Amino acid sequence: MSTESQAPAWSPLRIAAYRNLWLALLAANIGTWMQTVGAQWLLVTQTEADTLVAAVQTASMLPILLFALPAGVLADAFDRRHLLISVQTFLAVVGIVMTVLTATGRMGPALLLTLTFALGTGQALTLPSWAAVIPQLVPRDQIRSASALGAISVNVARAIGPAVAGVLVAETDVSLVFGLNAATFVIFTVTLIRWKPRDSKPTESPERFTAALRAGGRYVRYSPTLRRMLGRIVLFILPGSALWALLPVVAEERLGTGAHGYGLLLASLGIGAITGGIGLPVLRARISASKLLGAAGLVFGGVLLYVATLRDLSTAAIVLAPAGAAWVIVLANLNAEIQLFLPNWVRARGLAVYQVVFAGGQALGALAWGAMAELVGIQMTFLVAAGIMILDAVALALWPLPDLREVDRQPAVIWPEVSLGVRPEPQAGPVLVTATYTIAPEREQEFMEAMRLVRGTRMRTGATRWGLFRVGEEPHRFVEVFQLATWDEHLRQHGTRFTSADQESERRAKGMSEEEPRAWHLLPADTRRIDPGAGEPTRGRTADTIDPMGAGDPDAGDPDVGSETVTRPA
Repeated sequence: MSTESQAPAWSPLRIAAYRNLWLALLAANIGTWMQTVGAQWLLVTQTEADTLVAAVQTASMLPILLFALPAGVLADAFDRRHLLISVQTFLAVVGIVMTVLTATGRMGPALLLTLTFALGTGQALTLPSWAAVIPQLVPRDQIRSASALGAISVNVARAIGPAVAGVLVAETDVSLVFGLNAATFVIFTVTLIRWKPRDSKPTESPERFTAALRAGGRYVRYSPTLRRMLGRIVLFILPGSALWALLPVVAEERLGTGAHGYGLLLASLGIGAITGGIGLPVLRARISASKLLGAAGLVFGGVLLYVATLRDLSTAAIVLAPAGAAWVIVLANLNAEIQLFLPNWVRARGLAVYQVVFAGGQALGALAWGAMAELVGIQMTFLVAAGIMILDAVALALWPLPDLREVDRQPAVIWPEVSLGVRPEPQAGPVLVTATYTIAPEREQEFMEAMRLVRGTRMRTGATRWGLFRVGEEPHRFVEVFQLATWDEHLRQHGTRFTSADQESERRAKGMSEEEPRAWHLLPADTRRIDPGAGEPTRGRTADTIDPMGAGDPDAGDPDVGSETVTRPA
């Protein structure tokens, strides 16, 4: 049994840095829910109040879809602690502005929604950075517990924030709610300033924004394991979002209760979610990730079946608690698995994709289930959602997630330092890298299978095209060729992007060569040679001038050219 899965639920809170930041983030989450309630209350007396109140949620969530990926790029390019400090300072300023405008009676609906969108933007910038720094705060064996504690924080805030805001709005004024929200951002900022991480950001210069965005996209595209985990999220979120989207309708139309009854149902889900978060590390110590996700899916599907027929409020409140637990178990478990799997250089970008998939799946799912309920009724809608959820849980037994507990994601340098007779500029390109292998006839098939894994490592870490070719004049020789957009991209590939798992794939392929493979770096022809008496070399051509493996942008068209069909031995 892996010790990685045995860390107690509360063990990360024994680490002072994590505990302080977790408490500060909990306060910020409570403040965010308070702000949402306060904003909605300000709009309930306006003309077209229904639309305006709903728009508050849209203004809060839309920035995640728009800005999570750019936020991931920024978090991987710059110091994450400094980025978090800057964003929380911005959020505090926005909160203060909202407080002053509301207290002075100058807060109109358009301005309120604009400032709410600004707060949502700050939250979108916070999520990838915070998720990516968790491995800096806790040991690897406690990441699942930390992820569960994050889910607990969200659900505690969901239970406390609206209740506190309701009391404050009734007894005082909305401006006080906004002021307390601003104060929570100040607390989080001060806590981040006091945190002094032991491991510092690599000294290499930040990647260019567009190049970093493309690199993150390539990593997701050429990582089957990551795509499978993201697919599991989609397959759970889409049917699961029916419960969150239609629960207010169930409370009003089927149970005949008002806001208090709806609040009771939400509280039941929250209590179940907190219980699931606490129990997740214990369950993971005994059950594999796939079996746990499958069991949680069956539980959630069973709750959806029951909701389709329920008529009693008290029974509904009891039954919904397991759904809250299942929801957190699935999402916290997958979030932790993704954090454990992603290497540091692309962690924030990968987690940003997770946030986009989660938010997008929930938004699209809610829209689809709402439309279906209008057409076929709420009971049939829940039955369909339950059927999809249960089928997905059963399918997980046939296509389980890979076991990542023994996969080494630590960075590894697998190539020797580059020694060139020319001095290319960082943005010179494209760059072709070739490596020649000498393979005995009886090992050719085994070698080509091994090179398929090598292809994945090249494409995930920066290559835009890859191919494996046989030398016609010497059939026992094979030449690997891959292209990168710039010399800088290849240097990053050399230095920080490979993991120990990639190193094992490379070692296996190289071990089959009868001679030590020899690599060549092919640069633009006008890259000048190093001449001590000639001064600085001229700038090499950029990626849009020469394309030895195809015309135009190396990312355009099909980047798999030459990679799926490997030349077979005669």
